[in-house]
Amino acid sequence: MSVMLRCLLVDDSEEFLASAARLLESQGIDVVGCATGSDQALELAISLEPDVALVDIELDDEDGIVLAHELATRTPSTRIVLISAYDRDELSDVIAGSPAAGFLSKGDLGLDGITRLVGAD
Repeated sequence: MSVMLRCLLVDDSEEFLASAARLLESQGIDVVGCATGSDQALELAISLEPDVALVDIELDDEDGIVLAHELATRTPSTRIVLISAYDRDELSDVIAGSPAAGFLSKGDLGLDGITRLVGAD
């Protein structure tokens, strides 16, 4: 498995962004950008064209699902994975109606889960 995934992280917590970036980089994922809000995420996604965007469903006063739809429209080559501190069962309806390739709880964040969802190998 020699594919280096280029990843954009989107979460309203700078502390989470820093720890998630360290974790993913340690597993061989190239974290090309981090955004704390929708405008910044769209700007980075358009300019960096990451392979995958990990988008928190709850972005402070913003909606990660709305952002996922915008990313899918504006950067169609970027696969979207929704993330949350909540588990899948609590969010199944929201996830099903989104353009995301899938969902990972923040506790399960890692190379294996991401590649399983986006089909990279």
